[in-house]
Amino acid sequence: MDLIIRNGTIFNAYDTKKADIGISDGKIVQIGSDLGSADEIIDADGMYILPGGVEPHAHFSVPFYGTVSCDDYTSGTRAAAFGGTTTVIDFATQEKGHGLIETSESRKKMAEGRTYIDYSFHMIVTDYSERILYEIPLLVREGIPSIKAYMVYKKEGLMMNDAQIFKLLQAVKSCGAVLSVHAENPDIIDLLTDEFLAAGETDAWHHYLSRPEFVASEATKRVIHWAKEVKAPLYIVHVSDKESMEAIIQAKREGYEIYAETCPHYLEFTSDVYKRPDGRRFICSPPMKGQESMDALWEAVKDGMISTIGSDHCPFLAKEKDMAVPFPMTPNGCMGIETRYPYILSEALKGRISVNRAVELCSAGPASIFGCRKKGSIETGKDADVVIFDPRDAHILSGEDNHSAVDYSIWDGYECHGRIRETICRGKSIVKDSQLVGKIGWGEFIPRSRQANNDKS
Repeated sequence: MDLIIRNGTIFNAYDTKKADIGISDGKIVQIGSDLGSADEIIDADGMYILPGGVEPHAHFSVPFYGTVSCDDYTSGTRAAAFGGTTTVIDFATQEKGHGLIETSESRKKMAEGRTYIDYSFHMIVTDYSERILYEIPLLVREGIPSIKAYMVYKKEGLMMNDAQIFKLLQAVKSCGAVLSVHAENPDIIDLLTDEFLAAGETDAWHHYLSRPEFVASEATKRVIHWAKEVKAPLYIVHVSDKESMEAIIQAKREGYEIYAETCPHYLEFTSDVYKRPDGRRFICSPPMKGQESMDALWEAVKDGMISTIGSDHCPFLAKEKDMAVPFPMTPNGCMGIETRYPYILSEALKGRISVNRAVELCSAGPASIFGCRKKGSIETGKDADVVIFDPRDAHILSGEDNHSAVDYSIWDGYECHGRIRETICRGKSIVKDSQLVGKIGWGEFIPRSRQANNDKS
């Protein structure tokens, strides 16, 4: 064997056991005791052995009003690896006049040879046509069975209208894909934004006021109605408010295939951050909401109603965030790919959820929903994507410790319980003893298949 990890405690989403792990040719080949010899042996005594994280929501190199999110495939996947993530699903955005297959091929060329960990894409549809409906099944056959639509960003030319989203729901149902939706009401957001700007209200607090909680819940309820009518799978990205969560829970209890994703920043921060002097650095959409919504999200995390935790990683440099411009011009997005898994594990160690539930949210859940068949659990035959986690090491997070290209962190001062010591992707150490040892280009494009996403082979 190439590698044996001994004496650790394995945590999967639904079981925990003390066992050794044998790895050969990038795969987990044995789990048990007395596994024999190997080229390398890691003594993980006292450590937790976790499946590598599957990041369902990242935006690398995204343009925004003359700037671009500062993490590309190299810096972004490096940060992901330090955060225990071994697979990232980035977004490929269709440009006007371009097809979906063309867009996916272009994005693959951007990523190929530039990543430390494995990767895939969701396809964002922005230019709807009959051609798009023809290409979606072709995209699924290429291993990209997830489409995203925006219900917002009308002025930016990204939004799909109601009829187009309905047609996309029909399309994904027919070919084994899933539709992800950013649900907010664009007309009310634009109206409130224009009113605030006309009144000279341009600060970060008015970003929150321009996107009050009901603009997300109203849109969420609408798209759920359509998905239920079509009987199509629906994934609501970055759920941030109580009323949206309640609508999703009701649909789930009625038996519909609907998934909710939330993000660590909605579980840790409220809208009060927008009153801070550095409030612009927290600008993202949807914005953080009130305490009641945060409490509702945590209850849904505990009760199993939240399916995944995604970072919505889309960082911009401090100077780009801090520019004295009206809030609609502030680059939208926060960092999180490096802190996502550690944050949820830390909250588990603090007693809010179990470690198994943390694994489900950050690894097994995204792998299952999005068809990463060889990811998400420590089982024989799966890819050897393994995280060695020390639960005894508490430390304070700081932007100075970032491994991405961003030069600050909204997570400064958070007391993180536990630390990732080693991240292994397909049998190769990417981070070891908290140091980067992986090679750029090790990561591979991972074709996905939802039709078989429950297959444990």
